[in-house]
Amino acid sequence: MWHAFLASAVLQQNCHKVGGRIVATEDGAVPGGPLSGVRVVELAGIGPGPFAAMVLADLGADVVRVDRPGGTGGLRIDPDYDIANRNKRSVLLDLKSDGGRAAVLDLAERADILIEGYRPRVAERLGVGPEACLARNPQLVYGRMTGWGQDGPLAPTAGHDIGYIAVAGALGMIGAADGPPVAPANLLGDYAGGSLYLVIGVLAALQHARAGGPGQVVDAAIVDGTAHLTAVIHGMLAAGGWQDRRGANLLDGGCPFYGTYETSDGGHMAVGALERKFYAEFTERLGIADQAPPREDFDAWGRLRAVIAARFKERTREEWTAVFDGSDACVAPVLSLREATAHPHLAARSTFTEHGGITQPAPAPRFSATPGAVRRAPARPGADAAEVARDWGLALPRDASDTATESATETTAETDETATEENPS
Repeated sequence: MWHAFLASAVLQQNCHKVGGRIVATEDGAVPGGPLSGVRVVELAGIGPGPFAAMVLADLGADVVRVDRPGGTGGLRIDPDYDIANRNKRSVLLDLKSDGGRAAVLDLAERADILIEGYRPRVAERLGVGPEACLARNPQLVYGRMTGWGQDGPLAPTAGHDIGYIAVAGALGMIGAADGPPVAPANLLGDYAGGSLYLVIGVLAALQHARAGGPGQVVDAAIVDGTAHLTAVIHGMLAAGGWQDRRGANLLDGGCPFYGTYETSDGGHMAVGALERKFYAEFTERLGIADQAPPREDFDAWGRLRAVIAARFKERTREEWTAVFDGSDACVAPVLSLREATAHPHLAARSTFTEHGGITQPAPAPRFSATPGAVRRAPARPGADAAEVARDWGLALPRDASDTATESATETTAETDETATEENPS
C-alpha cells in the first residue's frame, strides 16, 4: 500500500496537469496508465506495428523495442522526432546472431505481449517465431502485424497501405464521383485497419491469458481490419440504402449537406447537417433558407449544392467559422495539421501536448482513474540496454547498447527479409 501511495505521489509531482488531465511528464517518471505493469516486446518495424506499440506504451505498458543494426528501412527521420517510439525503451540486437536471438527469447519469456511485423514465416526462420517464444512463455500473446495476413495467395507478397484498402473496398469509396479514388494518407489502412485492430487483438488475448487461458497468436491483417471497418456500409448496401459507387451516397460526399466547400480565401468548410433541425440552422446561418430547393428532392441536389457553394465563396474561412461558432449547424473549418493544434476546443481539452520540444497528440482515450501520459521522448536505438537489462532481470549481448546513429535512418536493401516496408505498411 505504501509503495502504491509513493508511486502515485511521484507521478503527480512529475506530471503537468491541465484541466485535471495528466498530459506529460519528464523522462524517467513513474509509469502511469491502465496498462501499468504490462510488459511488451516490439520487434522493430515501420508503420502499423510501431504505432500499435506506441498506443500500448501511452496507456502505461513497459514497451521494449528491439532495434536492429542498420535500422528498419523505414522513412528517413531523425529518431528524436519519431513520435511512434515515444514512451518506449530500446535495445539493439542482431536477430541473425545467436546472441541476439537468445536475447529476444529471454525478453519474450518475461513479457506479456510480443509484437512483430515481418512477412509470414520470417520470424520463424530467425528463430523467434510463435512456437519458439510460446515454448519459453506459454501465456505469451504473440501479435503479428501484416498487410495481407499470415495466409492467402497474397500473404508472401509486398504491399502498402493503399493496396490493402484498395482490395478491401474502402479506397473505392473515397473521392468525387467524377474523379479517381483519393488516398486518405495512410490513416485508414495502416493505423485504423492495422494498428488499432492489433491493439484490440493483443489486449483481448491478454485478458484471456490472465483469466487462466493459454497464450496465443493474434493475426492482425490490414485487409481484415479495413474490411471490418466497412461492416455498416455493407449492411446499408444489402438493404438498398447505399450505391456501390463513390460520390453518390449520404456519407461519401454525394449529399450536398454532407461535404466540403471552398471559401473566398481558398480555405474550406466541412458541412455535416444531416438531421432536419441541424440542416434548418445550417441554411439559416448560411443565409440560403429562402432560396435553397427542398433537401428531400434528390433531383434538385445539384442545384442545392450550387447554391451552397456559391454562398460559401462569398466569405473567408475565418468569417464563416465565426458565423457557425457555437451553433448546432454541424459546420467546421477544415484545418491543417499545424492549425489543428491551436483550435480553441482542442486546446481546452489538451488534445495536443508538448514534450521535448515537439508538439504532438496527447495519449487517447482518457481514463478518470489511470490517465495516460507522454513520459519519455522517442527511444533512440540501443540507448536503454542497461536499464532494460536491470529492470527485466536479464543479460544482453554487449552490442545491445551500441546506439545507432545515421544507420538508424538509412533505408535497408529491399532484399532484406525482415524489411517491414515490404509487407505491412
